[in-house]
Amino acid sequence: MSGFLFDTNVLLDVATADPAWLSWSEAQLRTAAGQGPILINPIIYAEQAPAFASAAELDQWLDPAVFLRLPLPYAAAWSAAQAFLKYRRGSGAKTSPLPDFYIGAHAELQNLTLVTRDPARYRTYFPKVPLMVPE
Repeated sequence: MSGFLFDTNVLLDVATADPAWLSWSEAQLRTAAGQGPILINPIIYAEQAPAFASAAELDQWLDPAVFLRLPLPYAAAWSAAQAFLKYRRGSGAKTSPLPDFYIGAHAELQNLTLVTRDPARYRTYFPKVPLMVPE
């Protein structure tokens, strides 16, 4: 599969009209839409949900005609767990795998380009994942 998996921070920039990031994030959506599907998974959906008053409002904003909803591949859990172990061995404080680990593992497993403005964790734990990030 190919396409662009959008990290929550980029989608929230657009949904909330973030003054610092709106322009960059909208440009990434336009670029991705011209090159392939715009993808989300259940973790991205869940992270996006607090910005909306209802599931219906969120579903309207994440229009299925624009955002292709992928299931989170079961096999991504292994890669997410391995990234989490590396994180913990490096003195990471969290006690359970972070959503970013599942998102990165999903992108890695399905050869997706990840669009994010927070590349550090992805570069550290998923260095093979192609990233679209601010310059």
